[in-house]
Amino acid sequence: MRYEWIDEYLLSKKGVTKDLQKDWNWIRYHIGGKMFAAVCLEWGSNKPYYITLKLDPDEGEFLRSQYEDIVPGYYCNKKHWNSVKPDGAVPDDLLKDLLDKSYDLVLGGFSKKKQKEILESI
Repeated sequence: MRYEWIDEYLLSKKGVTKDLQKDWNWIRYHIGGKMFAAVCLEWGSNKPYYITLKLDPDEGEFLRSQYEDIVPGYYCNKKHWNSVKPDGAVPDDLLKDLLDKSYDLVLGGFSKKKQKEILESI
């Protein structure tokens, strides 16, 4: 995988937890118990085959038209979720920006009170 920094980057964000969803073989990243990103692993080799994240639908559609390595979300709602091929040509800075947006989008879905609780629980 090109993006070896992804785990450290995501876990450095306030309030983020991760788990392994064994039934899917996905490493999931959560904020407030809601997933905002996942690294989907191949069965057997545990090699990443997609990095999945949530985006504004219009932005996701635009990015999919600009980068062949960004596709509709794998096993997710294809309107809101997008998947990035981990050995593709999406620049690191763009992927970091997309992961930040996914984090902010999911965090922003909570009430202001809940956001404060999540961010201060560290």
